[in-house]
Formats: sequence, structure tokens, C-alpha cells
Amino acid sequence: MKSDTTVTKLVSNGLYKQALQLYSHLHASSSSHTPNSFTFPILLKACSNLPSPSSSQTQILHAHLFKTGFHSHPHTSTALTASYAANSHSFPDALKLFDEMPQPTITAFNAALSGLSRNGPSGQAFGLFREIGLRNLRPNSVTIASLLVARDVKNESQVRQVHCLALKLGVEADVYVSTSLVTGYSKCGVLISSYKVFENSHVKNVVSYNAFMSGLLQNGFPNLVFDVFKDMMMSLEGKPNLVSLVSVFTAIGTLLNIRLGKQVHGLSMKLEACDHVMVVTALVDMYSKCGCWGFAFDVFNGSEKRNLITWNAMIAGMMMNSESERAVEVFERMVDEGVLPDSATWNSLICGFAQKGVCVDAFKYLRKMQCVGVAPCLKIVTSLLSVCADSSVLRSGKEIHGYALRICVDTDGFLATALIDMYMKCGCVSLARCVYDQFDAKPDDPAFWNALIGGYGRNGEYESALEFFDEMLDEMVQPNRVTFVSVLSACSHSGQVERGLHVFRMIKEYGLDPTPEHFGCVVDLLGRSGRLGEAQKLVQELAEPSASVFDSLLGACRSYLDSNLGEEMAKKLLDMEPENPAPLVILSNIYAALGRWGEVERIRGLITDKGLDKLTGVSMLEVA
Repeated sequence: MKSDTTVTKLVSNGLYKQALQLYSHLHASSSSHTPNSFTFPILLKACSNLPSPSSSQTQILHAHLFKTGFHSHPHTSTALTASYAANSHSFPDALKLFDEMPQPTITAFNAALSGLSRNGPSGQAFGLFREIGLRNLRPNSVTIASLLVARDVKNESQVRQVHCLALKLGVEADVYVSTSLVTGYSKCGVLISSYKVFENSHVKNVVSYNAFMSGLLQNGFPNLVFDVFKDMMMSLEGKPNLVSLVSVFTAIGTLLNIRLGKQVHGLSMKLEACDHVMVVTALVDMYSKCGCWGFAFDVFNGSEKRNLITWNAMIAGMMMNSESERAVEVFERMVDEGVLPDSATWNSLICGFAQKGVCVDAFKYLRKMQCVGVAPCLKIVTSLLSVCADSSVLRSGKEIHGYALRICVDTDGFLATALIDMYMKCGCVSLARCVYDQFDAKPDDPAFWNALIGGYGRNGEYESALEFFDEMLDEMVQPNRVTFVSVLSACSHSGQVERGLHVFRMIKEYGLDPTPEHFGCVVDLLGRSGRLGEAQKLVQELAEPSASVFDSLLGACRSYLDSNLGEEMAKKLLDMEPENPAPLVILSNIYAALGRWGEVERIRGLITDKGLDKLTGVSMLEVA
């Protein structure tokens, strides 16, 4: 009896593994130890609450139940159902046990419903809930809370239905139910309802506050998280837990508020929470996102508790802060310490190098990843295609395309967009068209069409670019700002002024506001056709013309040898970009074409006096 009391105390204190070990020791070493009807529910609860619920432990206890004759005890069979339901692999066994119960209680229904909510297929939780009504059982707060976290509850209407049921049953004030309602509304993006439930809750605990802070983060309101955290600190007598601190650090990392981050870091040290791996990982991530990789590295090195996620956060943080050499050092140290990299580790390194344009290192770590048997994810493949496109490395791009074909992901919309972009930037228009032609039903993502339209324009096939724009509209795909930039550019370069002006008017028809880039394209369109006066008038109508707008008009002045307007545009560009010699070089060329050599000498003198150097031309080619 004393041993059972010890097991109960261990489970009450959250020492689940130790409780199971003690029972195993007693069972193996003492024939006098006789379990009773209260022994197994406690042990099964320990199985359910293990960090990684073990079905093998549950199966051992299940066998002991048959040996001792307690398998038919209602309380024990319910606990056994809950233990099996806690593990996704053993979940079917939980349903089998539940179906074998002659008269399941509401507690048994709750155990099965909770398992369905976490591990079951979508659509079954409501079916089981309806069976509760058919058996004339009264749902309780656990039933409602379990139903709210089910995969079946996907939209606001379903959350409101369950909310109404909670009101009807009189359990809406239960902290477990109100917290689940906060989570349910937040997942559906209905923050106003989530806030109302949270504010109207008479009893709030740390879990309630954590649920609301998590909802704010999910819905893009990190600036409000710290306000809720402060309210929690003042309202609750208990301390914030690890989840609270992680939520706050995540919000601070999004806001890039390093001062606030240091304050909460200090609070975490005061609460003695900094020795937990969750908090260490959150601190590393927060400091990295705030650009303080040195602080992140200090936290990382100062902690003895690191898991794979912590290592990944440090490597990603180094890559984020352009410390690629240190990221590689951390990676090598990780491997030396026996921690196996996962796909996220490789993703941080490969995508980091790809975003920096370091093609050689990106492919180097891709080969290393494949050597250890880890398959590249779609994000890695698209990132590598992007670096191939930017560096015009056609051969490597084709290799990635071949790999995509082998693993049958070549029809993914994101990948197809990256392939089209890569082939277009490498000048292989026909191969880009082949990627497009493999789709019977064309993707409705405007990025897919933008890659085609922009690619044809980049390769001088302006009529094809405009044809694909028409086809995009025929397919009822909504163009975005990038689409209109590409189309206006195609109109400009092909001399189709009236069509270009019509496209410019279309921007507002699609609910968009023209950007400076759009105005720059129209200025270029008018300038190329010799309508410099109209182009200048358009520039004057802009509140704050960008440098690209002035640059477009200066280019037109060069084509039509308008030195007066050219001088004006060059001066405006010099005011905006005093270190850039290009405007003066173009103006010098205008005067040279007009034979005004005195002005040429004056402009060249200005370039010398300002200490500007004419940019040297460069070129690059790939050697097969």
C-alpha cells in the first residue's frame, strides 16, 4: 500500500518516468506487491503524460491488467483508452477498446474524443460527439474543450456552435473551456471573439494567458503580446511559465526590440528559467533576429542544455546575420558532438548560401546532405534554382530539374515558377515554355505568370510577353503589381505606347495603386517614343519621384539628344545619388553627340572635381 502511495506522489509531481520505473521494479522484485483498482489508472495516466507517450509501456500495463483481472474495471478501462489515445501509433487500439465497452461513461467518451481531437482523422470527432447525445449522456467541460481542439473545428461557425453549446450547458466559465475557446477563435483568425472570451473569463490562469498570447502571435499582433504579458505578471500570483517566456521572446524577435529582449532575458534569469532548453532556443532565435548574433552565441555557449532545435536556431541565426563561416563552424561542432543534422539544419545552410548568392557552397552542402541520405525538401530545391537563375548557372539548374523529375515534384506550382525563372534568366526560353506546357490546368498564382511575362520581356520577345498577359487574363488570374511592371516594360520596349497607357489605366481597375516603378515604366514608354514633354509633365505630377523615374527620362533625353531636359534630370539624380557618376556620363554623351565639346569638357571636369570614377564594365559566362 505504501508503494502505491509513493507511485501516486510521483505522478502528482510530474515524475511520470520515475513512477513507471518504480512500479516495474516492484513488480519484478516483490511477489508480495499486489496492485489494486487504483494502481493502474495512476500508472496509465503516467504513460499518457510522458513527453513522448510510449505505446509499449501501455501495452505492458494492459497485459498486467489481464493477469490481475482489472481489465474490465470501468475506471481502469477508461484510463487505458486515454493512454492508447495519447499516442498516434496506438490510437486505433484506443478506439477498439472504446468500441468494446458495453456502456461507456462520459469519462470514457471524453478519453476517446480527446484522442480523436489530437491523433484521429478529420471528421470523426463530431460523429463521436453526436453518439454522446444518442446515449443520453450529458457532456461536461472536458467534452467541450476536447471538441474545440479537434481537427473537425476549422472555421468560425463551428467554434460558435460549440461556444453556444458551452453556454447552454453552463460550462463556459470553466477555465479549461474558456481557454479552448480562446485557442479555437484565434486559429480561425477571429481575434475579436477570442479577446471577448478572454476578457470575460472570471478565472484566468497561466495557460489562459499563454493561449491568448499564442493567438496574437499567430494572427500577426506581436506588439500586443508584451501588454498581455505585463497584465499577466500583475494579475497572477504565480510566475509565468516557460511557454509564456517563449511567446514573449518570439514577439520581441518579430518586433526587433533588443532593449525589451534584454529586459525579459533578465527576468528569465531571475525566475531561473534560462537553464531550460526551450528558453535557451527562444533566446538564441530572438537575439539572432534582432541582429545581435554575438549575444545569441553567448547564450548558446553558456548553456549546457541544447537540443537539435537549439543547434538549428544558432546555425540559422548565423546565416541570417551573414556570419556564414561561423555557421559552418557551429555545424561542424554539432556533428562532432554527435548531434545528427535534420532537414531543417541543411535547409538553413543551403538556403542561406543560396540567398547570399554563394552558388558553390550551396551545392557543396547539397552534395553533403545527399551523401548522408537526407533528401532535399522543396524549399531547398527552389532556393537552389533561384541561385542558378541569378548566377545564370544553366548546367546546375538542369541537374536540379532532373532531380525534380525523378522525385515527381516538377508539377508543383512553386517549383515550376522557379524553373521558368531560371530558364528565362539563362536565356533558354524554349525550355521555360516546356515547363509551362506541362500544365493542362494552369496555376492561378500570379508569380507563375509573372515569371513567364517578365522572362519573355527580358529575352526581347515582347509580343510573346503581351500574349501571355492576355492569356493570364483569359484564365481569370488576378495580375499584381509585378505583372504590370513587366507588361508596361514590354510595351515600352516594343513601342506600343497606346497599349502601354491602356495597361497603366488597368492598374486601378484591379484595385491596385500605381507605384513609382509603374510611373517609371510609363515615363520610359513616353520617352522612348519621343514624347518627352508628356513624360516630364507626368514626373512633375509625382509627389516624390524615385531615382528610377529620373533615370528613365534621362535615358530618353540621350536617345533624342535633349540636352536641356537631360541637364535637369542629371542634376536631380546627382542630388539623390551624389556618389553615382552615371548621370554625368550620360549627359556628357548627349553633348558629345551634339558636337558641343566645350560642354563635354565641363561635365568631365565635374566628374573629376567630385572624385567620381566611371564604373568599369564587367561580364560573366559559364564554361561548360
